[in-house]
Parts: sequence; structure tokens; C-alpha cells
Amino acid sequence: MAMRVLRQTVVYALILVLCAMVLVPFVWMVTGSGKTKEEIAGGELSLWSGKPQWKDNYHDAWWYETRLRLGMGQYFLNSLLIAMTAVLAQVFSSSLVAYGFARVRFRGREALFLLLLATMMIPGEVTMIPLFIIFRKIGWTNSFLPLIVPQFFGSAFNIFLLRQFFMTIPRELDEAAQIDGCSRFGVYWRIILPLSAPALIVTGIFTFLWNWKDLLGPLIYLDSLESRTVSLGLSYLLTPTQNEPGVIFAAATLALIPVLVLFFIGQRYITRGITLSATTEK
Repeated sequence: MAMRVLRQTVVYALILVLCAMVLVPFVWMVTGSGKTKEEIAGGELSLWSGKPQWKDNYHDAWWYETRLRLGMGQYFLNSLLIAMTAVLAQVFSSSLVAYGFARVRFRGREALFLLLLATMMIPGEVTMIPLFIIFRKIGWTNSFLPLIVPQFFGSAFNIFLLRQFFMTIPRELDEAAQIDGCSRFGVYWRIILPLSAPALIVTGIFTFLWNWKDLLGPLIYLDSLESRTVSLGLSYLLTPTQNEPGVIFAAATLALIPVLVLFFIGQRYITRGITLSATTEK
């Protein structure tokens, strides 16, 4: 009994130490957002500022505009528009394709599914230049279209995730609905989707996080100040002519708030989503 208590104590102590190591950068970022430039540059280890600058730093991060950047408020709206549209597009398109692979029997289904999985092995850098050339030819550069429209064609990872979940739903429900006169799409819309809320929420969370933190896509396609996203806006806060670490910390803290809110709301679904990909058809 004593050894068991000792082992548990050691395990909990290690977990606390690891958690502290992970949280230190975030605590430093949040507390640094209220410090002056001199305090941060001086390397002081104190978490609190002798001259708190919370109001000024957060005001400058959210509202202050220069020749090279706008306030983070505009960037937040742009990122929310892209991320929320991507969530709706991915949830619908990926679930529809996943339903076809999971519930509809047709010739070549397994081969097509393997081909879909193979696309996950192709690095994004391989298709980056061809996609840019295509979008430039049709005049979509410097707009949100290259970041939004591809979301309506699904994602291999999301399709795989949802397909695995759909295969755990009893087929008897499909047959009963079809006997009552429900069409294929009706089964998908009225039966499968309502029963797949956890998997759909996980898909939405992953899609939102990916688009919220995406830097490379906006960097390639967005040129004007008004169209930049949060990630792109953060990168322009540090320039040779402007270096205010307190403002940078404040902007980074603001950018982290939607992610934290999303995590605390859907953490149990995120945990479940990590295990969904291991689900197989019995």
C-alpha cells in the first residue's frame, strides 16, 4: 500500500513539473503584455511590472495602425470569417464524402479510399506552386477565395475521421429509414449526422484551429493590409522600425483567447477525436 501511494505521488509530482514547464511560456507572455519595453529587454524575471502598461499595450495591439499594419481587431474579423466558413464547408463536404465511403457500396470504393489516404502523404509544399499559379490565372489572389473555396472539397484527414465514426453506427438504422421511404441523402441528413455530433464537433474544432493559426496560406495569397489574418498580423508587429515587445505579447495573448475558449468548450470531444481514427469496422 505504501509503495502504491509513493508511486502515485511520484507520478503526480512529475505531471505537475511537466505542466509547469509547459505553462511558463504562456504565463510569461501574459505577464509580459503588461510590462514596459525596458523591463522586458532588461531580462527581469519578475512576473509583475513596476509600471503596469496593460491598458496602453492592449490598446495599441487592438487599435493602433501604422503604414505597415492595422490594429488586431481587423485581423480578428478576417481570421474569424475564414475559419468559421472553413468549419461549415469542411463539416458538410467531408461528412458527405465520408458517408459515401462508409455506407454506400460501389465498385472501386476501397481503391478510391486508399487513393484518398495516399494524398495525406503528399507534402503541402509539392502542390503550393501549382495551386498559386491556378489561383493567379483565375484572378483570385489577394482575396479570401483561395483560402475558403478549397474547404468545400473536403479534407482527407477529416473524411477518414468521419468515415471511421460512421462505420460504428448500426446499418439497421439505414435500412429502417429506407423502408420508411427515406432517400440516401435523407438517411445521411436525418440519421447519420444527428448521431455523429461528437465526430462533427471534433472536425469543426480541428478545422478552426488549423485555419486560425495558418500563416503560410495568407502569406502567399493576401497582399493588402485590410485582408491580413491574425497570424500574418502578428508577424508584422516585429519590424526594424517598430519593436514593442509588450504590444507583441498583448497581441499574442489576444490571439490565444479564441483557441483557449474553443479548447475548454470542446476538450472532451478533442480527446475523443484523437481515438476516433483507431476505430475500425467490426
